[in-house]
Amino acid sequence: MIRQPNVILGNDELLVTMGRKGEILGLFYPRRDHAQHVEESLACIHTGERLLWTNDNEWHSIQNYIEDTNIVSTKLYHDSGIRISILDLVHPDVPVLIRRFKVQSQQKISGKFFYYSNFDVGETSKKNSGFCDSEARLLVQYWQDYYIGIYGLPEFTEWQVGKAMDTVWWTNSKYDMEDGKLQRNKEDIGNINNAAGWDLELGADGANEFVIFIGAASSRSLLYKRMHELSKLPLEHIFEKTREYWVMWLSKKHVLKMPGIEGHDNLRQELLNAYNRALLMLYLLNDHENGSFIAAPEFDSNFEKCGGYGFCWNRDTSELVLALKHSGYPEYCDRFFRWCIRTQLPDGSWFQRYWLDGNIAPSWGNFDYSTQIDETGATLHAMDVYYRILEGLKKVEFLEEVWVSVLRAAEYLMKRTKSGLHESCMDLWETYYGIFTYTNASIYAGLMGASHLAEENGESGMAKRWKKRAEFIKQATIDRFWLQEGYFAKGIIHEKLDKTLDASVLGAYIPFGMISPKDPVERDMILFLIENIQKKLSIPINAGNGIKRYENDTYIDGNPWIVTTLWLSEAMFAFDLDLPEGQYVEEAKKLTSEGVKCLKWALAGATSTGLLPEQVDKSTGKPAWAIPLGWSGSLMLDNIILFDKICRRNAGSRE
Repeated sequence: MIRQPNVILGNDELLVTMGRKGEILGLFYPRRDHAQHVEESLACIHTGERLLWTNDNEWHSIQNYIEDTNIVSTKLYHDSGIRISILDLVHPDVPVLIRRFKVQSQQKISGKFFYYSNFDVGETSKKNSGFCDSEARLLVQYWQDYYIGIYGLPEFTEWQVGKAMDTVWWTNSKYDMEDGKLQRNKEDIGNINNAAGWDLELGADGANEFVIFIGAASSRSLLYKRMHELSKLPLEHIFEKTREYWVMWLSKKHVLKMPGIEGHDNLRQELLNAYNRALLMLYLLNDHENGSFIAAPEFDSNFEKCGGYGFCWNRDTSELVLALKHSGYPEYCDRFFRWCIRTQLPDGSWFQRYWLDGNIAPSWGNFDYSTQIDETGATLHAMDVYYRILEGLKKVEFLEEVWVSVLRAAEYLMKRTKSGLHESCMDLWETYYGIFTYTNASIYAGLMGASHLAEENGESGMAKRWKKRAEFIKQATIDRFWLQEGYFAKGIIHEKLDKTLDASVLGAYIPFGMISPKDPVERDMILFLIENIQKKLSIPINAGNGIKRYENDTYIDGNPWIVTTLWLSEAMFAFDLDLPEGQYVEEAKKLTSEGVKCLKWALAGATSTGLLPEQVDKSTGKPAWAIPLGWSGSLMLDNIILFDKICRRNAGSRE
């Protein structure tokens, strides 16, 4: 079932995704990509007359993060006068989700508070087992070395461990709550669900509070220990420890100033908030042991409408770790590039996508004709960009560490580009086979980066050879793909030139630098590109224009993407900064103004909690598809940092 979250939270071992009303959609442990242990997990109230599920349409919700943290506040309002405040946090050190429910009512209630879960422990339901330890007041589901447990404060007074099956409905915990009491079955095997219950006695305007601990562990004894130790700590202490953890982590960030934009529709504060949220979100997508990142928390694990997102793509992650480096977090580059060295294939390339531990993930790019060569080009390019930022001994050590990997990758790119254009492969959108502007630009950048690293390593012969090929690729791409209409063609598909305008051709400028505003001819090419993309790919929604991937795109209704829109704004900001000082001032001002509009559009398409999706629904203006998308977050960081540089430069010129 496809269910996109409105919020995510977690720590190094646990990633939790939730809907707008606090219902748990995903519980990933011990990695972000495996295993996902939950089918359903949420609260409900029996009023004495009927059962109210907290994810029903009868409830109205307000959800947000506590400022500068990954702690979530959800407030639910029911037309009957019942109010529920939920505070959710994951302990920074152990994989335990702590949920505080505060229930209030305008009228007297004598009923029950229930917490229901249908866990698929180990991503399987058929062989799950479950039990209730009535002495320890602990509900547990388990399979092999995965244990998921529920503990409550105050201790629950009733429970049910039953079958999540209609054929034995009389044991099913979900149905068992409907009469306001549970059967107290202690254990069962196979396709298990469970429920815990508490008395709910509310006077008018009274309140009851329940704290639910949902913990994960690799053994029964470890689960018991974690739940026992945490339950002894005051919730206020855990909250403050967790809040402090996130605030301290954010304190390492590159500080933004953005002078000169105060009073402009709160834009400065909106961008500061978006900057912090993108950083906090990217933390949660990272595998802290391996250094890899999932593209987004998985929401289509059965591949119903796509190939899934809970994997690591080199292309996306290369941009992501550089964005984190520019934001003040260089350690992510270090870990990711070590991961790249380990995952490189024998022929020197990188695969379409990987599991976070480096194993090859499910793919439709298993062969030379179906691989994505841009994955390799983007990785080499990112290695060089990072190297150029480093200083002193760190620079020397990094080059020594990556050199063999660089050599192998560059030779792979040489082998695939003998004609000046790359051999046929799959495009970055994983939709078309052919020869593409974006892929050629990535290879150009990869070989130019490899050439620079070779020169630095004393390998001048290799450096010249790789640079010569990169220049050959650049010229061939311009000669074959630049159109009189003022943009690069998508590429060659079915041996014919495809003149479809694709937003990815911006990659020729940003991020791959194949063309530059410092060259007068190429400066005009970039301006034509920007103009045509705005003209042909814009979709009006949310009081602005988002950019779709390419003309006649039909994937998920052809919505505009955050990624493509932020590519455009990044190109606009970078163009301004790349222009010779004092020249083309009016042109630069106009582009910066247009770039700000793109930023505002992206922010308007975020969730109520500030998470950036992959797409924005072109009919409703709401977040669509993968939520949150790491690539969207990293591009937001890049854009805000570039905009900050423009603001500082302009403020300096006025002084």
